[in-house]
Amino acid sequence: MNLTHLRYFAELAHTHHYTRAAQNLCITQPSLSHAIFKMEEELGVPLFEKSGKNTVLTVFGEQFLRSVESSLKTLDNGIDFLQRTARGEGLIRLGLVRPLGVDFIPSLARRFLDLHPDHDIHFSFQTDVTQNLVNDLNAHHYDLIFCSHPQKENGLTFKTVHRENLVLIVPQNHELAGFDSVNLEQTLPYPYVYFAESSGIRYEVDKMFQVLGKRPRIAYEIVEDQVTAGLVAHGFGIAIVPEMELLSSLNVKVIEILHPVVKRNIYMVSSDQFYMPPVVRNFHDFVLEAVSQNL
Repeated sequence: MNLTHLRYFAELAHTHHYTRAAQNLCITQPSLSHAIFKMEEELGVPLFEKSGKNTVLTVFGEQFLRSVESSLKTLDNGIDFLQRTARGEGLIRLGLVRPLGVDFIPSLARRFLDLHPDHDIHFSFQTDVTQNLVNDLNAHHYDLIFCSHPQKENGLTFKTVHRENLVLIVPQNHELAGFDSVNLEQTLPYPYVYFAESSGIRYEVDKMFQVLGKRPRIAYEIVEDQVTAGLVAHGFGIAIVPEMELLSSLNVKVIEILHPVVKRNIYMVSSDQFYMPPVVRNFHDFVLEAVSQNL
């Protein structure tokens, strides 16, 4: 018994007629009769019996039909899923740092969907800090992540997709608030609200102080940009953060950093360990092309 025989059986069960079933299956009637005979021989019970001019299921055939149709439906669904996947359809699982969820990633996803109106494509979006995103990518919970540069790089491929200016923010009543621009060394006497090590931007900010060969006075370590800015607004210290719209609504002074100049890179990261489905590959390549003129 094989898959073809099961489809023959299901067709005959619905048509009740060997000749019509054979025509629908595009085979000869003797071929169909032989296949059904071999199935009944293997199973040890009759599946069909004559009722006038029709061929109807026996009680064993009725029970077997339910199992066959359930199995064929499951198999056909699996085949359809794989064929749709091969056509570039399916789910794209994205992980991203929270600030990118305001415009950058939604804009790219919307444009990609608009380019493929006839494809069944869906996204899932989850936000987290960089190191957690990397851990979940390695666990295959995401197809792609968008984040700062993590410290551990083994088995990952990084593509730069966005750059952000890093600026100094201080409370409006701070001594440095009278400056529009500063050198980083001028900030060393003041306590910092600094990014925690699990935040990818920590790597970029650390590089700035490494250029000076000095370390900041860290008063607090925070994971997220928005919380860091909020603490600065309420006088808990100064901070280096990405230039973002939120700052204009807070009680902080935004100051340009003249030296050293470091930009925060945002990367699209994929794992080398896992197969990249066509729909994910298509989005991956679309993003690289879409951002190429802005880098």
